[in-house]
Amino acid sequence: MDIKELTAPLQLAYIGRNFDLLVEEAKHTKMPHAEFMINALAKELEQRKENRVQRRIKEARFPYKKYLVDLDLYEYSDGVRSEIEELVGLEFIVAKENAVLIANSGRGKTHLAIGLGIAACLADQRVLFTNIPNLVIELKEAMSRNAVTAFKNRFLKYELVILDELGYISFDAEGCDILFNLISNRLNIGSMIITTNLEFKEWGSVFKDPHLTGALVDRIARHAYVLDMSGASYRFKETKNWLTQKGKLKSEDEGEKKQ
Repeated sequence: MDIKELTAPLQLAYIGRNFDLLVEEAKHTKMPHAEFMINALAKELEQRKENRVQRRIKEARFPYKKYLVDLDLYEYSDGVRSEIEELVGLEFIVAKENAVLIANSGRGKTHLAIGLGIAACLADQRVLFTNIPNLVIELKEAMSRNAVTAFKNRFLKYELVILDELGYISFDAEGCDILFNLISNRLNIGSMIITTNLEFKEWGSVFKDPHLTGALVDRIARHAYVLDMSGASYRFKETKNWLTQKGKLKSEDEGEKKQ
């Protein structure tokens, strides 16, 4: 039997694929047998961890990848920067706390939410990203198939759920009710990050019933980081800088042509 036949039943895929390279490395460095075994198994474990992280990121269903390192923290106040730095530690997920990111469009709240989600995946935590309008559609479809219980149970299995764009689209009474129940059931089960353009006092426009809305806001905010990230559009600033640069390059090109 060759090495691939031996490693396949043991699910040692990395060692099976790279055995010859591992042997060559051991010969070149005159590695003792015990160290060779430890080295091979350590690399197998490292590869498995990397594969698991990539599965976590894929299963999270991020619409695109954004990283915390690319977020310009100096766009925000000292207080907001301090809270972001706390969130980056991911302790809020361990404590099953929530984060509510409030801002007008283009202020980086979805960037921050995705960045935290990817960081959680790298820490081997299960994450789900969902756009709230799409979530309501999925819930209604699950109800039509009598599969809403299974959908809700799946929603509860994640350490972190990111609910993006609360308040950008209004829902009918049925949509409000199922969204309200889904968020309520999630409380104290695991962490949520909610991005929204609405202050808490405006959430009644989404959930309609002021008494239920007040109860929900109270329960979410009780153990939550609430970040007011409002201000001039971060995205608009990037676009303006890009346009300025393009204009400068155009002027330089025209100057060269005239010469």
